[in-house]
Parts: sequence; C-alpha cells; structure tokens
Amino acid sequence: MPFHGFPVAALDFYDDLEADNSKPFWEANKHIYTSSVAAPMNDLAEALSGEFGEPKVFRPYRDVRFSKDKTPYKTHQGLFFAHGPATGYYVQIGAPGVMVAAGFYHAETDRLAALRTAIDTEAHGKELERLLQKLTRSGWTVGGDTLKTAPRGWPKDHPRIELLRHKSLTVSRDYGFEDIVHSPELLDQIREHWRQATPLVDWAVAHG
Repeated sequence: MPFHGFPVAALDFYDDLEADNSKPFWEANKHIYTSSVAAPMNDLAEALSGEFGEPKVFRPYRDVRFSKDKTPYKTHQGLFFAHGPATGYYVQIGAPGVMVAAGFYHAETDRLAALRTAIDTEAHGKELERLLQKLTRSGWTVGGDTLKTAPRGWPKDHPRIELLRHKSLTVSRDYGFEDIVHSPELLDQIREHWRQATPLVDWAVAHG
C-alpha cells in the first residue's frame, strides 16, 4: 500500500498506552495499533526499502526478563535499516511524535577500538568533525552514549577527545507533531534527511 502518513490516532494511541501500559488496554486497543501504527509503518518500510535496503520493523513487545520495569509494551514503534553492525537509519513514532536518526548504535570492543583509531587519525578524524558540523548546521542533533572521561589509553587533552568518548554516535532530528507526519510528504522528508546523514553512516561502516 502507498504510504499516506501516520494518522492522529497513532499519537493518541501512544498517549493512552503511556497512561495504561497493560495487557487489558492493549487487547482492547490492538486494532488501533494495527491500523494506525503497524500498517503505515510497514507501508513506510516498503517505500524506503528500494533505496535503503532490508527493513526491520521492531516488535511492540518489551523483553522484561531482566528489567525492573515490567510494563509489557514499548511506548514507541521503531523501524531500522541496517548498513553494518548496529549501524544505519532509524525512524520512530510515539507519543512525542515522529523522529529520525542515523549512525552507529552499538560497537563491540574491537570495532569501537577501530573507530577510535580512525578518529585519532588526522584525516579521518577531521573528516568526521566536518561532516558532523555540516549535519548540525542542517538541523541535526549529535547524540549517543559517551564515557564521562577519556577512554583508557587516550589523553584527556586529545583534540578530538569529545568524539573519542563516544561508545555510540548518532544524529537525530524531531518532527514532533508537525502536519507533515500525517501526510504522504513525510516519506520524501525522511528520504531527504537520511540522504543528508549518509556520510556519517558510510564513515562508520568504512572505519569500523
């Protein structure tokens, strides 16, 4: 099916789910999730797959086996296109609206060491700085998990110490409740913004 945007009912569904994250609520409102969240997200995934590859639509159920929080359902719906280990493009809808992101979300020890070596290298490190500066000027926000101090083996006065502290590195932008999230134009907006973020994804794949 063509992508027509996310209906207002999708945002209302997550507002209500945050207030009552229970199996009775889910079972009584699953038809809203299916028609207003899952169906348009699957349509969006199909529409983007031609350019960005194989989509992964995340399950709505939380894994509560090792969590203190036993609420059974995620309060957002995510879609991910992988372009390397835990690296690629992401879109999410929840009560706050729609957001998109790109970058690498996790790196095992060996890969993180390789990425930090690239950041340390003058040419590759400055390339990353330049592309992140360009993205922030275009409205993206840089994020990711970081260490509180310098990683072991790296000097605290390294010229790119802020980048070296990253354990994951992403950029994101929030569409919130803008009218576009309810329209077919959201597809082209996501595609355009992901193309802007492609240099970061390519950098992470090339150096990790």
